[in-house]
Amino acid sequence: MGIGSSPAILGEFKLADQNSTMQTPQPVALPTHIGSIEEVDAGLSAVGYIATRQISTAIYIAHHLQKPILVEGPAGVGKTELAKSVASWLDLPLIRMQCYEGLDESKALYEWKYGKQLLYTQILRDKVSALIGETDSLKTSLDKLHGFGDVFFSKNFLEPRPLLKALEQPKGAVLLIDEIDKSDQEFEAFLLEILSDYQVTIPEIGSIGAIVPPIVLLTSNSTRDLGDALKRRCLHLHIGFPDEKLEAKIIASRVPGIDARLLAQVVSFVQQLRTLDLKKLPSVSESIDWARVMVLMHTAALEDALVRDTLNVLLKFESDIEAAEKKVTELTRKAQQAIVRSV
Repeated sequence: MGIGSSPAILGEFKLADQNSTMQTPQPVALPTHIGSIEEVDAGLSAVGYIATRQISTAIYIAHHLQKPILVEGPAGVGKTELAKSVASWLDLPLIRMQCYEGLDESKALYEWKYGKQLLYTQILRDKVSALIGETDSLKTSLDKLHGFGDVFFSKNFLEPRPLLKALEQPKGAVLLIDEIDKSDQEFEAFLLEILSDYQVTIPEIGSIGAIVPPIVLLTSNSTRDLGDALKRRCLHLHIGFPDEKLEAKIIASRVPGIDARLLAQVVSFVQQLRTLDLKKLPSVSESIDWARVMVLMHTAALEDALVRDTLNVLLKFESDIEAAEKKVTELTRKAQQAIVRSV
């Protein structure tokens, strides 16, 4: 399986025979117009994603420069949710590829529908026999079979996987390549070639280029160092744990109706918890879940007993829970003194 090497400016979707001359792609329109960074911020906010200025700027630049974004940061801070929110805001399909060790091209790009090919071969068996029967030599028979066999390696028998699906979307798409750090370095190199041109070459069919360039976000939890080449190709965006003010905004947007006093206490407690020496610090998604639990329990303020009973929502390791339990009374008392701020 080869990867095309035409210029980075993308052209219309093209299918070419192997022996045909490759055409230079023509420029295409962006999937939708984004006029300003403020527009990105407002659009993401409208679908419930509270973005920092840095996040909105990265989306704006990536859209206009047609460059992928490599989003790094700890698990649970909103990296995957960012891709979902961009797709929702722009009303584009979200195509997600979950990476894992051993992921290869057949699972990421395309594979042939072998069952369909076999079925059609059986159905057309008589036609194949008739073709061979009309010939008077082995060479002539092989020539005829060669032309007939090409039918079974046409686009009708192609099963597109996430990367190819993203290229084929007529109005563009948001392509989420999730947890790229879990894939092998060989796959990372393969992916780099596709992201350079947004084009692939399937030997049996020819060149397939993007109809409209997808907006690409790659996420990484930094379980391994990614190659310099991939980092150079992408814009870099790091999403860390939010400060107290931003976390309050995020929780308020995801837990409608939460009392302002309770919200301030939840945020204060989680922020303090992250200062402890824990195996895994509570993420934003876990703080949102914990706030929902507090609302579910109809509590007006944090109390020691309730905090102890629900620590497993915030912390995922028993050693972390045991360490936090020793500090619950102190952390809860400080959280109860949290100042209610407007969000």
